[in-house]
Amino acid sequence: MDDAGAEDLHRLEEALGYRFKDDSLLHVALCHSSFVNENKERNLPDNERMEFLGDAVIQLAASEMLYWRFTGHDEGKLSKLRSFLVTEHSLAEVARGCSLGGFILLGKGEDLHGGRDKESILSNTLEAVIGAVFIDGGYDKARQLVKRLFSPLLESIEETVLDHDRKSRLQERSHELFRELPSYRVTNVSGPDHDRTFQVEVQISNVLIAQGSGKSKKEAEQQAAGAALATLEAITAEREP
Repeated sequence: MDDAGAEDLHRLEEALGYRFKDDSLLHVALCHSSFVNENKERNLPDNERMEFLGDAVIQLAASEMLYWRFTGHDEGKLSKLRSFLVTEHSLAEVARGCSLGGFILLGKGEDLHGGRDKESILSNTLEAVIGAVFIDGGYDKARQLVKRLFSPLLESIEETVLDHDRKSRLQERSHELFRELPSYRVTNVSGPDHDRTFQVEVQISNVLIAQGSGKSKKEAEQQAAGAALATLEAITAEREP
């Protein structure tokens, strides 16, 4: 896109579900520094200040969403969930979900090198857009937009993060009990290439602790780690007076 006309801005507003009172704010939010540098005679501002503001708004809105959604989680778990929710990759996926890349004002060189799908550019522009909404409509409107855009991602993050935590918790527990770290080994792969099932076993000090299966090696390791944690907790409970 060479410039953001009124029609383009309105299409993006429809994708976002927010109508700006001042369209110029959205225009600035879409201005990447490469576009500004190639159009110096126009004396345009880039979106970096809005990006700075939007980053803080997203952090606060995401914290609020997680606080009310996961009422049983402590600060540590909430922090991990938020970290996953606001990574560059996650922000870029949210940006792709509303086709933001097609609206970004990029310099010709950046555009030719695939800038519209670069995660850094997508995530930064999304932050700038949220910053622009905050300026235009206040925190409540920005919070509503964050909630609307991030809800699909929020549905999936708890299982993903907590599954990853199974391996971390097993590593910590194994070191605490045995001063050893667990090791994982694929014992079998079955099924056609498009629908494989992996079998994995986890050992501690060369002793088989548990097994797991899944559609990927990672998923199988997570299942095995969860089963191993249950085994270790049962052993620990038996030893307690």
